[in-house]
Amino acid sequence: MKALEGVRILDFTHVQSGPTCTQLLAWFGADCIKVERPGVGDATRGQLRDIPDVDSLYFTMLNHNKRSITLNTKNETGKSVLERLVKTCDVLVENFAPGALDRMGFGWERIQELNPRMIMASVKGFGPGPYEDCKVYENVAQCTGGAASTTGFLDGPPTVTGAQVGDSGTGLHLALGIVTALYHREKTGRGQRVLAAMQDGVLNLCRVKLRDQQRLERGPLTEYSQYGLGVPFSDATPRAGNDSGGGQPGWILKCKGWETDPNAYVYFITQAAVWQRICDIIGKPEWKEDPGYAKPEARLDKLNHIFETIEGWTRTKTKFEVMDICNPMDIPCGPILSMKELAEEPSLRETGTVVEVDHPARGKYLTVGCPIKLSESPAEVTRSPLLGEHTTEILSEVLGYSAAEVDDIRASGALGKP
Repeated sequence: MKALEGVRILDFTHVQSGPTCTQLLAWFGADCIKVERPGVGDATRGQLRDIPDVDSLYFTMLNHNKRSITLNTKNETGKSVLERLVKTCDVLVENFAPGALDRMGFGWERIQELNPRMIMASVKGFGPGPYEDCKVYENVAQCTGGAASTTGFLDGPPTVTGAQVGDSGTGLHLALGIVTALYHREKTGRGQRVLAAMQDGVLNLCRVKLRDQQRLERGPLTEYSQYGLGVPFSDATPRAGNDSGGGQPGWILKCKGWETDPNAYVYFITQAAVWQRICDIIGKPEWKEDPGYAKPEARLDKLNHIFETIEGWTRTKTKFEVMDICNPMDIPCGPILSMKELAEEPSLRETGTVVEVDHPARGKYLTVGCPIKLSESPAEVTRSPLLGEHTTEILSEVLGYSAAEVDDIRASGALGKP
């Protein structure tokens, strides 16, 4: 039995943040009914296509394990079908622009009238405040949530990250909120609203930088590289390059082959507990007893020189050779793995972290599987639905319409052009 088997999701999400949330719930066994505009569907079906007239990877990789129904919610019959769906489902998830559901006639008050047990979950760009009506995309969320101002190098502009901490990160937060609300409903019998704002989600993931903002008020951040360079701190948490962000200094170092391979690098952490082992492998045994290097606090103003010295050693090894030497010594480090290397890594296939899926139109493709593993109810990844693929099935099996009623609904234009 799947962990969320028996939970039915009314999925009004599109693009990335909302679909990330509902896909996660579907992986755990929820019946996720994706409501899409007839003839158009989720905008990402047609975005960044690599095969003409075939659902894009952008769409397929965010909508596994779901069923698709097309519905014109501006049509009176379509609204009637939607009311029936609201009464039948447990959770409504949406990431429309602010006020869109109200304009459709399905605001929170109406949802509660139709189904007091319904949980209504929303992704928004901002919570209540001066920007709550603003439209937000991934990089906007990274910038307004504090990620960009603290990412990049000190002498360069703010930088966004390739990790989708705004969209997918907020979707993960929303999924937790939904499961929590479902648990609460078991005790109270009533649904509630769940809000995950993208700015809030990004800031939550940047909490260590808010930590440093408060520490900065009491003096310089000695573990930051700029301290060792003698560069003064301003009044805000700075960009820190590849600094580790914690009490154990770390940096990305070149490895053998870096001249031609853009990913021939390793992240290396000079953890205090293994400092003497590090000194041995890099050929600096004298640093173990040298008062200028022996203690962590003594090394803070020399970190750049220390990492340059370590890099002199790593440049003689491949990133995997560095791992082979350091791991048995408990020296924390990790290779910079490209997307190509990750796609080809056998262990990720074996654990279901990377999954090959067969699609009727595009054929086989790779996708990311469920990142959370449950021992008693493992997630199985099934392909994303074609547009409106399950419309008749949902109308008859879920909502109980007869074949004649389905024909009438279709003739009304509620499902698209009759």
